[in-house]
Amino acid sequence: MVPVLNERANVASLVREIVNALCGVVRYEIVYVDDGSDDGTAEALELIQREVAELRVVRHDVPAGQSAAIRSGVQHARGHWIATLDGDGQNDPADIPMLLTQACALAARCGNDRVLIAGWRQQRHDARFTRVQSRIANAVRSRLLGDATPDSACGLKIFSRELYLLLPDFDHMHRFLPALVRREGGEVVSIAVRHRPRTSGKSHYGVTNRLWTGIVDLVGVIWLSRRIRRPRVTEHRNARREEGV
Repeated sequence: MVPVLNERANVASLVREIVNALCGVVRYEIVYVDDGSDDGTAEALELIQREVAELRVVRHDVPAGQSAAIRSGVQHARGHWIATLDGDGQNDPADIPMLLTQACALAARCGNDRVLIAGWRQQRHDARFTRVQSRIANAVRSRLLGDATPDSACGLKIFSRELYLLLPDFDHMHRFLPALVRREGGEVVSIAVRHRPRTSGKSHYGVTNRLWTGIVDLVGVIWLSRRIRRPRVTEHRNARREEGV
């Protein structure tokens, strides 16, 4: 599932890469969510959709943000496991099968599908200032939330559809998925993935929307994490019903 805003130049190449990575490996569909683009992204998606039958397109009439786009994609998805990718082409779709294998193995060990496999961009191909910003933000977030995730902002993640729809819905929540999954009693594992330079378009994030909104959201997630209570639940069966009385 790929949320995009004004990524016209990256659509066709990324869709073809996803097909090459998954065809013959797993059953899949590709869900693109166009978050109200105005640069021709919708037209580019329409063109590649004629070529790729597995491609489905969901469109917002106005931009609503990455978290809203991800939720729309999850809601429209028909599969059990969801893999998310950034639409700028910096995540490598060839990593998806490996992450999916890890998700299935972790779910088998846990006995449920409340698991998140998070990509970890150990060698990032971004500007130095962006890397420094991200390193500081990850350190602060991990220290305050205790989510033990070195790269929460990596767009490449795998989780179950059912788990995601249990999580609180708010703007920018995609930045805090590891902490929110742990809040639901889930398991989170970070796996090293490849990262590539952006070849077209420009980033939609800068100091203002990374720093100030991040601080406000971090305070909110800390509050959410501390408010939850998880009693141990057991079912008391009706002995008369089981005996057929």
